[in-house]
Amino acid sequence: MVKYIASILVVALTISILLSKPVSANNETLDLSRYSTDGLVLHYTVNQNANITENVKTLNEGYETYSPYLGKSFVGFKEALAFRESGGNYASVNTYGYLGKYQFGKGTLKLIGVNDLDKFLSTPKLQERAFIANAQRNKWILRRDINRYVGKRINNVLVTESGILAAAHLAGAGSVKKYLRSYGLDNFADGYGTTIANYMARFSGYDMSFLKANKRAKVSTL
Repeated sequence: MVKYIASILVVALTISILLSKPVSANNETLDLSRYSTDGLVLHYTVNQNANITENVKTLNEGYETYSPYLGKSFVGFKEALAFRESGGNYASVNTYGYLGKYQFGKGTLKLIGVNDLDKFLSTPKLQERAFIANAQRNKWILRRDINRYVGKRINNVLVTESGILAAAHLAGAGSVKKYLRSYGLDNFADGYGTTIANYMARFSGYDMSFLKANKRAKVSTL
């Protein structure tokens, strides 16, 4: 009987040790395509200023767990932007010829090393890599503007790094430079009337620390 009780205690102790070990995440190898919401109907009904707590505790167990909300994470940023651009549809082509989940122009794709448009449309992982490469390139181009303008208010909108990079996705880094340096007077609008100021406000306050500035960012070969 004593040996039986001792065996149970050893098993319980082993399980508790395993559960207590932290799970490490390596941002450099993170495959963001695994987090895609392609095919889901998403409804963003929470105010942009809402404080969503990502770490919550269960009332009955007391263990730390994690909310399913993407919140203001980088993955939350790219999925919210994709939802605004195409509804998260990898196969989307709009009336102006912009392609995929993130609605890339052909010129931008060529700059980051994508030439086969059919393959691009049919390959979700390629689209995810294209988004990262383009955002890294924009972050490098706009690095001085990010340092100078983040925290200021332009057109009554707080300037944040994520707002700047979302606007660069919409209008290009050059247009965002003009907007910031004119303090909002040069406010580009796309063919549907969406402005830089709109994207600055809509995509404000996301955590962009995952994203590294890279002047020569290209899409890696699949």
